[in-house]
Amino acid sequence: MCGIVGYVGPRPSVDVVVGGLRKLEYRGYDSAGVAVIGPGGLTISRAKGKLKNLVDRLAEKPLTGRTAIGHTRWATHGRPSDENAHPHSYKGVAVVHNGIIENHMELKAELTGKGHKFASETDTEIFAHLISDAMIKGGDDLSQAVRDTLKQVKGTYAMAVVSEKRPNEIVAAKNASPLVLGYGVGEAFLASDVPAILEHTREVSYLEEGELAHLGPEGIRIENERGETVTRAPHHVEWSSVAAEKDGHKHFMHKEIFEQPRAVADTIRGRISLEQGDVTLDGLELTEAYVKGLSKITIVACGTSWHAGLCGRNMIESLARIQVEVELASEFRYRDPLVDEKTLVLAISQSGETADTLAAVKESKRRGARAVSICNVIGASIPRDCDGTLYTRAGPEIGVASTKAFTTQLAALFLLGVKLGRLRGTLSAEQARPHLEALRHVPAQMEQVLRQEPAVMPVAKRCAKARDVLFLGRNSQHPVALEGALKLKEISYIHAEGYAAGEMKHGPIALIDENLPVVVIATKEPHYEKTLGNMEEVKARGGEVFAVVSEGDNLAASLASVALCVPACPPLLSPLLTILPLQFLSYHVADLRGTDVDQPRNLAKSVTVE
Repeated sequence: MCGIVGYVGPRPSVDVVVGGLRKLEYRGYDSAGVAVIGPGGLTISRAKGKLKNLVDRLAEKPLTGRTAIGHTRWATHGRPSDENAHPHSYKGVAVVHNGIIENHMELKAELTGKGHKFASETDTEIFAHLISDAMIKGGDDLSQAVRDTLKQVKGTYAMAVVSEKRPNEIVAAKNASPLVLGYGVGEAFLASDVPAILEHTREVSYLEEGELAHLGPEGIRIENERGETVTRAPHHVEWSSVAAEKDGHKHFMHKEIFEQPRAVADTIRGRISLEQGDVTLDGLELTEAYVKGLSKITIVACGTSWHAGLCGRNMIESLARIQVEVELASEFRYRDPLVDEKTLVLAISQSGETADTLAAVKESKRRGARAVSICNVIGASIPRDCDGTLYTRAGPEIGVASTKAFTTQLAALFLLGVKLGRLRGTLSAEQARPHLEALRHVPAQMEQVLRQEPAVMPVAKRCAKARDVLFLGRNSQHPVALEGALKLKEISYIHAEGYAAGEMKHGPIALIDENLPVVVIATKEPHYEKTLGNMEEVKARGGEVFAVVSEGDNLAASLASVALCVPACPPLLSPLLTILPLQFLSYHVADLRGTDVDQPRNLAKSVTVE
C-alpha cells in the first residue's frame, strides 16, 4: 500500500528519493517523509498530506547527504499526522516500513519499562528503538542489528534502515511485502515498486522472503536468513515507465488480480488475535450493548460491492445469527425502506464516492439508523458521512473491473461477522479461533490458485467465441456466479448471466444447447450433490460445462470439459478462492477479443452520478 525509496551514492540523495516517491503516488498515501545521513548526521523531514507538502518543507530547509530513505504512508497504526509519518528514528537510527508488527504492544511495553520514550502512535517506531539498542550492544554492524531485531518481531515487513554510525549504508529486509533492488555504478537503489527507480537504472532484482540486503556505493549484497550471501544476477527491465507501473503485466487488471493475496493479507493484518479469539476493527466503535440491541443489519451497495454484500450476508448471519438484508443502493431510497434506530446500515463501496450508496447512507441516517462503511479510499465521501469505517487497505485499483476490491471486501465482511458474533455471544473465543485461523490461510491459498492461470486458457478460448455464457452457483457460490458474469460482460462485452443453481430449472434451462458455455462453481460444500445434478442436466441437453471444483474432486471434474481447481476451504471463505478463476476467465476472454480491458466502454471507475 505504501511507497519506499532508498538511495546511496554520489547524487543528491534527497532529490533521488523524492523523485521516486513521486512515481509511487498512484498507490495512495496520507503523509510522506525522508531521512538523510549528511555532514551533520541524521536529519528527518516529514509532512502530513500530499508529497507537495514535504517538497515545500524541503525547499524551506534543504537536506543534503549521500544516503537517504523515504516513504509515503497510508495510516494503519495511528492517525495521519506529521508525528506518525515515516521515517521513524531513535538515537541515530531511522526506519521506513510497510507492513504490520503484530506484537508491537508487547515490545513497546517492554521498551517503555527500560526507559524508552516514544514520539508516535505507530508500530514502526518499535523498529528504530530495537535496532538502536542492538547496535549499542553489538557495535556498529547495522546488518546484524537488523537481523537481531527481526528475531523479536512477529508480523510482516518491507523495511529500510539507515544509521549515523554507517553513513554510506542502507539495510533492507523483506517478509510478505515487496522490495526491489536497483543496481548502478558506485550507487545503489531501493524501492517498493519498479517505477520509483526506473529513471536511474534498469538493472533490478527482487528481495525474496526472509532475505536481507546491504546497499552501499560498492554495490548490493543479499543475505539469506542464515546470514549466507545469496548470488543473484540482476535482470534488465525493458518496460516503459507506463508499463513499469503495471510491473510487467499487460494490463492493470491482470496486475491487480495478482495483488489479491497481498491485499487480503493487508486487510486482515493487525486485526486478528488468535490468543483472544477476537477481532479488532479499527475505525468501528461497536459496543456489546449496541449490537445486542440491533434488530437487523441492512447492507447497501452497487455492482461488485453488492455481490460482496450477498456473501457478507451469509457470513454475518452464520457467525452472528442476526438478520441481514442486502439492498441495491440504487433502489433503496425510492421504496420507503424500513430502517430505524435499531438498524445498522452497512455501506460497501470501493471508491467511497458511489452516488447511489451515498444517497442510501443519507436516507438511512435521516430515518434514525446508524451507518458504517467498508471502503478502500481514506477520507472519501461515504466514510465522511458514516459513523465509522472499516478500510480494506487494498491499495489503488486502476482497472475499472474490480478485482482486489471485491476480495478485500469479503475479508473485511468476514472480520465484521466474527466481531459481531463475539459481541452478540453467538461465538465464543474457542469457536472464533478456527474461523480466524482459516482466514489467515486464505492469502496463501489464493497464491496457489493464481499459479493455475494457464489452465483457464482453454475455457477462455471457448467463451471468447460465444454469444452468451451462463454462470451457476449455489449458496455461498451464488454471488460468485453473479460476479463472474458481471466481470465477463463488463470487459468482453459478451452477454453473461449469473444464476442460483437451484433456479436453473425455473427458466435458464431453456437456453441450454451446444452453443452455450455453462460455468459452474461446484466446490465441495453443503448441497454439493445438487450442483452435480445441475451439471448432469446441462450435459444431457448438449451444453458444455466448465467447472470450478475442489482440489482432488475427480467426480465433479469428470462432469466438466475443463475443471479449474481451488484448495479446500470453509464455505463462508471459499468465494475468496472461487472468484479467482472467473476473474482470469473474464480477463483472458477480453484480451483475446481485443477490448480495452482496463477502461471498458461506457464504464467509469467511480459512479458519482445516478
